Amino acid sequence: MRLIPFLIALLVAAFLYMFVVERDRLLAFARGAPTTEQLDVQEAQDATETEQDDAKQGASAPTSGENDLIRVVAIQSTARTIGSTVVLRGETEADRQVEVRAETSGLVVSEPLPRGAHVKAGEELCRLDVGTRMAVLAEARARLSEAQARVPSTEAAMIEAEARLEEARINDNAARKLSEGGFASSTRVASAAAAVRAAEAAVQSATSGFESTQAGIESATALVAAAEREIKKLSIVAPFDGLLESKTAELGSLMQQGSLCGTVIRLDPMRIVGFVPEIEIMQVEEGALAGARLTTGHDVSGQVTFVSRSADPQTRTFRVEITVPNSDLAIRDGQTAEILISADGAPAHFLPQSSLTLNDEGTLGVRLVDDSNTVSFNPVELLRDGQDGIWVGGLPDKANVIIVGQEFVVAGVKVNPSFQERNP
Repeated sequence: MRLIPFLIALLVAAFLYMFVVERDRLLAFARGAPTTEQLDVQEAQDATETEQDDAKQGASAPTSGENDLIRVVAIQSTARTIGSTVVLRGETEADRQVEVRAETSGLVVSEPLPRGAHVKAGEELCRLDVGTRMAVLAEARARLSEAQARVPSTEAAMIEAEARLEEARINDNAARKLSEGGFASSTRVASAAAAVRAAEAAVQSATSGFESTQAGIESATALVAAAEREIKKLSIVAPFDGLLESKTAELGSLMQQGSLCGTVIRLDPMRIVGFVPEIEIMQVEEGALAGARLTTGHDVSGQVTFVSRSADPQTRTFRVEITVPNSDLAIRDGQTAEILISADGAPAHFLPQSSLTLNDEGTLGVRLVDDSNTVSFNPVELLRDGQDGIWVGGLPDKANVIIVGQEFVVAGVKVNPSFQERNP
């Protein structure tokens, strides 16, 4: 009977020992976790595997000198030939557009022409009331006839005066010779000399009368021409073949000098106008092929006919005009267009925009790394800008371009590069 209490006491003591001294192992056993011995064995196995991995990687591990170099990220870029198409936005513009205005005043006596009407060169757009202009023309012509009628009489008077002058000179010569021989008095000589002077004055008077008659004829002719010109101004005509963009002046309206009769535009051929940035203007030449897509989806093609030599002072862009056929008048004036101008292809590299940097002189370029891991600076030229990057020129066919860390290195230093794979 005493054995059972003794066993119970032994079990209680063992339980208390485990609960107090080996409590962690007891709880781990209850949870199913590995014991300390198992953990020690696992740690020893892990240490052995780590030593084996270190031994395998020992040959490729970087030296202490390489760890001291600046780490950069680079890409291996190869040049590709791209079509240097210049893309810009513009608008259509009528080839010719004129506001036809009155050169004189008067009431409109012609029926108005509707908007959109086709007109020919020389076709009458507006006619003004003649008023008193025909009377002015008749008066000018009468003055011209009167001046022309005086011509015969003035010519006859001039011929008569010249004949009398010749006669007076002969008499004066004879009187002088007779006076030298003692056969004529000095009074006769003086009278003959006075007759010569009188004949000369008569010739001058007749000549003045003739010149005055000629001046009257020229004045009357000018008046006639002015009156006829004034009458011609009464008919306002189209300067070229085209369309009426506005209705002509209404019947009965009073037009002053400079008043608008109508606007004539010519849409065939059509101009498409755009403005090229400074960095692309050297790629655009007159005669280059070009195309455009209008907002209506209509595609047209033509040639560059004008490239401005002067930049816009506000935008620093250059005006470019493209001429396209428009025989069916499907293209309208003022439509928005996306323009593409062809240019010669050029080798270029496609790089991230972040790879661009500046050297100490402020030159735009990129930093390269060669086979010896030495950095160099290479200037570049921007060719085209895109959403995912930029196309640049000026680099060799193959180049290792630093895209991360280029701001922390300069030309001539050595770096520890890692190369990033590019998306195809």
